[in-house]
Amino acid sequence: MGMSVTISVATEQDAEQIFKLQYLCFQSEAALYGNYRIAPLVQTLDSVRQEVASDCVFVARLGDEVVGSVRGRIAEDGAAAIGRLCVHPRLQGHGIGARLLRAAEAALAEERGATRFRLHTGHRSEGNLRLYRRSGYETVGRSQGADGVDLIILEKPAGAFVQTA
Repeated sequence: MGMSVTISVATEQDAEQIFKLQYLCFQSEAALYGNYRIAPLVQTLDSVRQEVASDCVFVARLGDEVVGSVRGRIAEDGAAAIGRLCVHPRLQGHGIGARLLRAAEAALAEERGATRFRLHTGHRSEGNLRLYRRSGYETVGRSQGADGVDLIILEKPAGAFVQTA
C-alpha cells in the first residue's frame, strides 16, 4: 500500500466522509440485528456536522480518505460517552479501531476532564465486545436502544486509558 493510516482530530471538511463511512460500516451491524433503522444508519449529515463541531471526534486517514472515525462527549455524570466507532471494512482487523479509541480516550480525559469512559454495543456484536474488553472495558449493565436493539453497556475508569496505549 505504501501509505500509513494516521489518526487526527476531525475537521468540518471531514463530516461528509464520516457520514458516508458510518453508513457503510454499520450495514453489518444492521444485518446482524435485522434492523436497518439503527441510529448510525438514520443519522443525518447535519447531525454529523454538529457533532464534529461540538464533540471530540477523531478520524483515521489513509492519504486523503477517511477510513475510520470515533466520537465522544462528556455526559452529565462526568463520564465520557464514546460512540460511532467505525473502520472501513477493507481495513478492519489492523488495530485502527483500537488506535481511534485510545485517541478519543486521551483527549476526553486530558482536555475535557472525563472521569470514566462509557460505551455500548449490541449484545450480538462479538467483534466489538472483544475490542472493548481488550481495551479494558467491563460490562456494567444492559439497556435497550431506541431502535429496539439490546445493548451491553461497558465502562472503565479514565485513568485506565494509559494502560491500553
